[in-house]
Amino acid sequence: MKQILQALQDAKLVQLFKSSFILPLISTISMENKTISNTEGLSRVDGRLKVTGKAKYSAEYNVQGLVYGVLVGSTVAKGSIKAIDTKKAEGAPGVLSVLTYLNAPKIPGYQVDNPPPKGPLKIFYNDQIYFNGQPIALVVADTFERALFAASLVSATYNVTAHQTELKTNMSNGFAPSKGKDYVKGQEDAYKSAPIKIEQEYIIPTEVHNPMELHAIIARWDADDKITVWDKTQGVKSTQRTIAQAFKVPPENVQVTSPFVGGAFGAALRTWPHEIAAVLAAKVLNKPVKLVLSRADMFTSVGYRPYTWQKVGIGATADGKLVGITHEATGQTSAYEDFTEGVVNISQLMYACPNVNTKYRLVSLNVNVPTPMRGPGEATGAFALESAMDELSYALNIDPIELRLKNYADTDPSNNKPYSSKFLSDAYKLGADKIGWSNRSQQPGSVTQNGWLAGYGMAAGMFGAHRSSATVTARMMADGTLILQTAVTDIGPGTGTAMVTVAAETMGIPADKIRFDMGDSSLPPSPTQGGSQITSTVGSAVHDACEALKEKFKTLAGNSSATDYTQILKQQNLDKLEVTTASKGGEEQGKYSMYSWSVHFIKVLVHPATGVIKIDKAVSSADAGTIISAKTARSQMIGGTIMGTGMALMEEAVIDHRYGRLVNNNFADYHVPVQADIPLVEAYFVNKPDPIINPIGAKGMGEIATIGVAAAIANAIYNATGKRVRDLPITPDKLI
Repeated sequence: MKQILQALQDAKLVQLFKSSFILPLISTISMENKTISNTEGLSRVDGRLKVTGKAKYSAEYNVQGLVYGVLVGSTVAKGSIKAIDTKKAEGAPGVLSVLTYLNAPKIPGYQVDNPPPKGPLKIFYNDQIYFNGQPIALVVADTFERALFAASLVSATYNVTAHQTELKTNMSNGFAPSKGKDYVKGQEDAYKSAPIKIEQEYIIPTEVHNPMELHAIIARWDADDKITVWDKTQGVKSTQRTIAQAFKVPPENVQVTSPFVGGAFGAALRTWPHEIAAVLAAKVLNKPVKLVLSRADMFTSVGYRPYTWQKVGIGATADGKLVGITHEATGQTSAYEDFTEGVVNISQLMYACPNVNTKYRLVSLNVNVPTPMRGPGEATGAFALESAMDELSYALNIDPIELRLKNYADTDPSNNKPYSSKFLSDAYKLGADKIGWSNRSQQPGSVTQNGWLAGYGMAAGMFGAHRSSATVTARMMADGTLILQTAVTDIGPGTGTAMVTVAAETMGIPADKIRFDMGDSSLPPSPTQGGSQITSTVGSAVHDACEALKEKFKTLAGNSSATDYTQILKQQNLDKLEVTTASKGGEEQGKYSMYSWSVHFIKVLVHPATGVIKIDKAVSSADAGTIISAKTARSQMIGGTIMGTGMALMEEAVIDHRYGRLVNNNFADYHVPVQADIPLVEAYFVNKPDPIINPIGAKGMGEIATIGVAAAIANAIYNATGKRVRDLPITPDKLI
């Protein structure tokens, strides 16, 4: 309830809720927010649009002449299509077309090979089936309901061959990815000779992104070589490039619009087959086509966090100095495309250890291809490493924080470069104080609270602090309104709010006089939103553009103070003044290692008879440089804790390996956290600027908000119960 009310307050809708019951709670939240945030922050600039329903998402545009598409999926996991019967569907009321590999026009950008080389799935390319649920037909009708009914009439028969969908039984088929070598620093497997050592296996099951907004696209051809799409995407420029390449049209002739995205978490980082199918159908019919995935489609069409097995060996001296770390991981990928992620990288980077070796392997299975999911491989790897560090702390009888501080890396352990900034030790202390770490017992299972077992756990996280290139147009209007424009999309973290904050501080004008235009491929280029790079990259571009605009005003004013922008425009008889500025990092990126850091603290209660787990308190502390927007930063950390809670306690996509078919591809059976599962999450920030990475001193935090949370929960459960669970999710049956 408190978090819901916080969102209402952030959106400036408190005045709508003036009952004597609600207002005291809002007041309480305001006081808590002052203790949680280091600085007061701007409310979300798009908050009112979102909570009043005025924000338009990709499926909500009213396009004249719109028709509707529904996909039909394969019912087998491997083989080829023997025959596909579309006659009943084609004869159903309102049906305009049924596209399959037999009748769909060839997509110009698809390489003509049979079988095709490894790479993204080519829809309607040939008769081959790689996974259960693979799209084999697209039914288009004049209404969604008619398309849905007609899709149920499409039937296919197959030449079925034996499939493999289980990682554990196919580990012997693991192979090294083409990119990335085994890593060895010092002596391999040095942990085995350490006085105190741990060697354990850890498993992360398949997890599905499941954002609230379903993936959707509306595609319209405006001419033979000109396309407009309204699409759910994390990068309008990358979508523009992919569609242009597929259909062999100039990129500037592909207009992609995506001003609002209802969560993505990595699932919209690429252009998926359903998007290409919609564009193709619009071309065939010469009508705009809307295609919205079903919730079941979301499990097989837009990626997931891959099932991953890990083994960590870690050893230390009796006083807690690390001797060696060995980290092996094997993750699943598809039969048609190899997906890799940095699962083992965190073990190379997190601690000062003289001997580290890592190995990463893939197993090709008859599943759809994975994709990055919040915290990508680092969240997976942190579960194993930070669980192993916790296990080592008990073997050494050393406090888990003390163990980490004993092995604190002052320079990058992988290359000895200095950090652009690192205040992780501050984050340890900050979070420990707020969770009440001093109340923790080193003896597992020894503390009770109202008949429940109580325990504390913690884990650390890290992720690269990136800055790429972006271009921003800054335009000051005669009425004093500043318009900022760049193509970046916002998948929910509050990008517009952060950019307005940067501009307001740089220009010295009120935030309500600033408009930030984004999510449009016709605007100046900026990167895809992912990898915690947008505040650093686009924020720097906004800063640089505003500084350039100020210089231009200064020149107009005769090099004198130029703060009254409207007066200067009036004096010069101008209706506006604008600059377009490109911004990117420089030589510093090669001289320093740049990372963001987090520490997650969890207090759990576990019922001794039933194994039911309740999170009693969650605290996250982060070193993410300067905190640009305090409210949205806090929301990022809360969201990361919620996702990490699902990862630790609930989420698992289950396949019936007899058929290679998902059995819980819905919200009834695939459990995600709801409000009742989450306590009031506290988020704290070191809030010290990084003096190297960019002119605003900010580093990313979207990924570190999740990295380490699952391990912290698992560690807290062990502290409460004395039972170590190494295969997620941790469900009550594993504790009794």
